[in-house]
Amino acid sequence: MLGDSVNTASRLEGQSKTYGVGTVIGEDTHLSAPEYAVLELDLIAVKGKVEAVRVFGLMGREPLTRDPDFQALTVEHDAMLAAYRAQDWAEARALLARCRAHDAELELLYDLYEERIDIYEADPPGPDWDGVFVATSK
Repeated sequence: MLGDSVNTASRLEGQSKTYGVGTVIGEDTHLSAPEYAVLELDLIAVKGKVEAVRVFGLMGREPLTRDPDFQALTVEHDAMLAAYRAQDWAEARALLARCRAHDAELELLYDLYEERIDIYEADPPGPDWDGVFVATSK
């Protein structure tokens, strides 16, 4: 298989370890299968690309989308990402703690965001930062 989509999919597959989830999917896949339970993981410019892609963790099948704890996690997780992208580090940290309380086996993901927040608090990314993480590995 050849082509840009295949190349991007290959790069996303390699990110599953980074985010600590079994399956990473792109936005097109998410939109094509809305019945699956997903959490947005990041805005990422994969290695070899300039344009960022929104990536999601595939968390489960449709019944999970109706689970009240998963629904609560999704709300707090999305709020955490919004606070992070707005550079509201204190709010992002508070929401990370609430996300962790759901015990959704996302420890590696939330550790990753804690580490980034530590870095950005010490050296802020600047007012023009768009929240995109630039991956340096496949």
